[in-house]
Amino acid sequence: MIGAAEPDLRQQAQRTASLSMTGSVATRVLGVVAIAAVAVMALLALWISPADAVQGDAVRLMYVHVPSIWVAYGGFLLTAFASAKVLWRTRSGAGGLEGVIADRQARHWDRVAGAAAELGVLFTALTLVTGSLWGKVTWGTYWQWDARLTTTVLLFVTYLGYLALRRLPAEPRSRARRSAVMALIAVVNLPIVHYSVDWWRTLHQEASLELGPGGDRNFAGEIYWTLLYSWAVFTVVALWIGIHRYRVLRLEELAEEATLEELLEERRSEQAAGR
Repeated sequence: MIGAAEPDLRQQAQRTASLSMTGSVATRVLGVVAIAAVAVMALLALWISPADAVQGDAVRLMYVHVPSIWVAYGGFLLTAFASAKVLWRTRSGAGGLEGVIADRQARHWDRVAGAAAELGVLFTALTLVTGSLWGKVTWGTYWQWDARLTTTVLLFVTYLGYLALRRLPAEPRSRARRSAVMALIAVVNLPIVHYSVDWWRTLHQEASLELGPGGDRNFAGEIYWTLLYSWAVFTVVALWIGIHRYRVLRLEELAEEATLEELLEERRSEQAAGR
């Protein structure tokens, strides 16, 4: 009996360990690729790419600053898209029992929205930090209440509020819906941030480059291609982090469901004992 029980205990331990991990073969490979790409980016940014004729070596901050806000934009846009999917899937009569997101796709998109928003906040913070350092070199001060800077801070704070809203205790379905509504409201600030340098007089320079057809470039040569490569690297890094954050949110859901089930079982036991 003891010998038969040991394999079962071993299998149960393995299943428990697998549920507590967010890594897989694919994510490990992606992580290695991301680290290698970052190393190449550092080589290009610090040694191969030349200094700018006007800004000098300070232009090297651009290889972190600009891709960071691009990734943040992408994260917030994905949050908005996923939130719209959540609202559609949890509309009246489509979401299952009250307080539970019965539709698996709705729960999936809610996790996507949360993970993407976390990425957006992380990279917006990196944008603000590198922007302040760049401002110290080019403007002589770490901060100005400039239109671009002010709207970016507002964007950052708004999505911090969104993440805080997601953490408030509530029924899963209600929490997902109210978070989705806030995400769709918050995304309105994205075009305001992006076009603030065109709509108002600002110290901040115009866009470093436009990726659309006929877009303008403020840089050329090695600087231009290093910037594009940096954008690709940051995208890979964000994808790697985002996959792990999505899986962490899934594990948190499982833990929450398990805790709820334990509480219900205790309640049933108390009621049975009372009889």
